[in-house]
Amino acid sequence: MDFEKARFNMIEQQIRPWNVLDTDILDLMFHVKREDFVSEALRTLAFTDNELPLPNGSLMLQPKIEARMLQDLNVQPTDKALEIGTGSGYVTALLASLASHVYSVEIDAKQRERAAENLKQVRLQNITLLEGNGVSGLPAHAPYDVIFVGGSLPVVPDELKQQLAIGGRMMIVTGDLPVMRALLIKRVSEQDFSSEEMFDTCVARLEHAEAVEPERFVF
Repeated sequence: MDFEKARFNMIEQQIRPWNVLDTDILDLMFHVKREDFVSEALRTLAFTDNELPLPNGSLMLQPKIEARMLQDLNVQPTDKALEIGTGSGYVTALLASLASHVYSVEIDAKQRERAAENLKQVRLQNITLLEGNGVSGLPAHAPYDVIFVGGSLPVVPDELKQQLAIGGRMMIVTGDLPVMRALLIKRVSEQDFSSEEMFDTCVARLEHAEAVEPERFVF
């Protein structure tokens, strides 16, 4: 398989049509080899417009979703970033290529180890991988300039919002099937936050998402 041609087609046919035009993001999608973050059996599928299964049963986001969320976050070289759900480590590598430092929290210990192996190939020194339930964030290293939530949640957890620095941004997908929405949350001041709907999508739930499940009316 011609991986470079497949990568080019992924960017031109999937990512650009999703209004991802930031040259830094597009260059990163060329530079960080997505096929190195999936199992050997899935390497030829690494560029498809699908969520790909990981060994622990979780899913990689579609390439266009990863790229669009990163673009909307507007990550700066001085930013301290938090990633909820390390998964394969692919988005971790993209974030670390843009930010000053990335703290990434993965609930599955074996998946965290797989991600650590994958990340050795990119030789980035500004990543800290931790095991834990990222739904509650990582208060020990807060506040963060950027929070990337790698799976959907029913609502935006207040705990995560409170870990944003003033001026900080968070991308998170919330809601229920069949339609979820990607939100850009910004901390405007100590007490005030803004929320902007960026696009509609559907992505897999984070593990233990029930911890932030809102109360439902029962008729």
